[in-house]
Order: sequence, then C-alpha cells, then structure tokens
Amino acid sequence: MCTCLLSFDPSSPIPVLLVGVRDEYADRAWDPPAAHWPDRPALLGGRDRLAGGTWLAVNPSLPRAACVLNGCGVDAPPRDRLSRGDLPLRAASDGRLGGLDHSRLDPFHLVCAEPDRVRLWTWTGRDLTERTLEPGVHLVVNTGLDDTCPGPTAIPQSALDGIRARLAHFRPRLEAAARPEPEDGDPAGAWGDWLPLAEGDGLDPSDPRALLHRHVTAEDRVFATTSVSLVALGPRTVRYDFSGRPGDPSAWTTVLPGPR
Repeated sequence: MCTCLLSFDPSSPIPVLLVGVRDEYADRAWDPPAAHWPDRPALLGGRDRLAGGTWLAVNPSLPRAACVLNGCGVDAPPRDRLSRGDLPLRAASDGRLGGLDHSRLDPFHLVCAEPDRVRLWTWTGRDLTERTLEPGVHLVVNTGLDDTCPGPTAIPQSALDGIRARLAHFRPRLEAAARPEPEDGDPAGAWGDWLPLAEGDGLDPSDPRALLHRHVTAEDRVFATTSVSLVALGPRTVRYDFSGRPGDPSAWTTVLPGPR
C-alpha cells in the first residue's frame, strides 16, 4: 500500500516537500535512482527491472517530480494491460499524460509536483479526473487523496482499516512537524523532523498504522516497503534523497544535493 506525504507551501523558499513510499513484492528486482531512460535523459528515478518504468521520477532541470500509486477501481483487461510505471516518466518530463489510452491501465493516482502547483490525476478504470491541490498538507494513499476512494474497490477490509489507521496516525504528526527547508547537509540535518516520519515513526512493520510495513502473503511471498524517497522542489533548490533499506538510518543516499 504505497503512500505519498506532501506539503505544499507557495510562500516557502522550497514550496514542495514530498515523501514517496513504495510498497512492492520484495523479490521484484529494481535499480536505484539514476538516469536510466535514454529517451528521457533529464529524468532521475529508480527503475523497475520487470517493466522498465518507475514509481517516482524527478526532473531537476524544470524542476518537477511525479510519483504513482495503485488506485482502486476496475482493472484493465490482462491481455491489453500497460505498465503504470511509464506515468511518472511522462508527467515528470512533459507535465501531462499525453495521448495515453487509459483503458489499458489499471487504476492509479499520479502526483505531479512543481514549485508553483501540485496536481493529482486519478483513474478508476472508468473515469479520469485531474485536480489541483491547495496549499497545505496532503496524504495520498491507494484509496486516493485522504481516503476519498473515488472508484469501486476490491481492497480487503483489513487493508482499508490499515490505510485509515495510517492516515489518522501520520496526518497530525506531519502537520505538527517543523517544516524543513532541505538544502545543504546530510539527510538528517536537511530534513529535520521529517526524517523520523519517513523512517516510520518508530512503528513496528506489523502495526496497522505502519508507513513502512512487511507481511507474507497467502502465496508465501513477502510484500513490503522496498524504498522511500524524499524530494524537495523550489525555484533554486532540487533535493532528492533515497533509501533502499527503509527504516535503516544509515541507508540514505543523496541523489541530488539541493541548490541548483
């Protein structure tokens, strides 16, 4: 159950702060953030080796960032299905979805952030909506913006309860945390109060409220949080920190250091 934590404050020198949490099967191979796409050389992001796309892409030259979450609704026919991993590449590159056949995509939520605006596209398998987010704190989960759940869902009740518990736990903590201005320095110094939240706020992975989780499915596969990204966007600042071992304070690496 992926999560995007977002603060948008146009009055700040760094208007956009984003935490992107990726949940996936632990045995699904991926590469850490780099310029993996020759046809989009400006983009940086982790690459899913199976489908070739990404869950989060950063375009430092504009600047712009985009991340995708699975949505709820009607899945695409299996024989026609396209990977949703192309969506962040499109959005981070062009700021739009382009001539995409949405009927070939499973439901999704796509966040596209720039210093002066943040947009959210939601596809339910039947309807595509676009909204511009107001300044403030926002949490995007698999059921949508702050658990709005715009489409029909097959998400089990236990998972829905977990999503609501996560929102109830992390929203007030994010709102109460001192808003950082992450420029120079190591991730702990740059991100301040936000880093402990991105590292799970001390919750056990089995806790229903957990941001970073891990469980074994009925098919005996491990489904877990496989990475966490921290992105800051401002007119003169693009910072991108990444951890491929969520919850391990020593695992953070700085992909983009801050001042442009």
